Amino acid sequence: MTGLRAEEQAVVLQAASVCLSYPDGSVREMLPLVSGAVDGLPPGRPRDRLTAFLRHVAATPPGELAEHYVEVFDRRRRCCLYLTWWSDGETRRRGGALVALKQRYQAAGVELDSPELPDFLPAVLEYAATADLADGLALLQEHRAGLELLRLALLDAATPYAAPVEAVCALLPGPSPADVAAAKALARSGPPREQVGLELAPFPTGGSR
Repeated sequence: MTGLRAEEQAVVLQAASVCLSYPDGSVREMLPLVSGAVDGLPPGRPRDRLTAFLRHVAATPPGELAEHYVEVFDRRRRCCLYLTWWSDGETRRRGGALVALKQRYQAAGVELDSPELPDFLPAVLEYAATADLADGLALLQEHRAGLELLRLALLDAATPYAAPVEAVCALLPGPSPADVAAAKALARSGPPREQVGLELAPFPTGGSR
């Protein structure tokens, strides 16, 4: 876990939220502000990984960036930004997890103003950064196994989008697992029989799904 102060952790989480959002015009307009905030972070892995991603974005044409985002997150099942997919898969249990997560936001005074589900990683990161840092980090830790599997999938896909996820993982306790088996071992309990998240095999080695 990094030695960042609370406000610095919030910067990392908010920056990662923006970086992992679909790069439409409004997101791209925020990137100079995000870059300035990241530049103000102390040296370390979160700053390094976010800086690397932001430099990539600055050098990539908007259309190419948007196409790549769709290729990575919409067409690759393993690059899933919805945290409960990793823990509950396409099961009835996931519906209950989503309701509980929405109630958790509401308890903190947050009403989702988005068509996205409450487990969408950029939304979770924004909640942690702007509403309740302690609970947001606890929520990310609860979903650490899925988050680390997402990180490994993005690295496997050789996409720059791995970098913001690496920055987030660097905020959590302990080192990130080096492989899929170690990431799965972080799960607290076995998945339901019909789960398509943690137990879906084999883990891809590249290419679109």
